Amino acid sequence: MDAFTAGILQRIETTQSDLTRARETGDEFLADVELAELEDLRRLAAEHGVEVSAA
Repeated sequence: MDAFTAGILQRIETTQSDLTRARETGDEFLADVELAELEDLRRLAAEHGVEVSAA
């Protein structure tokens, strides 16, 4: 696995965790920000052929 792939997968994992935490604490604004970031990261991964689990 190259550095780009490892980095993007780590960022996706961290963002998913942050999104879950924001939702659990009821922080709707932060949840929206994290969701947008997650969507951007998934798009970037797809553009570069990086497979991301659906979780």
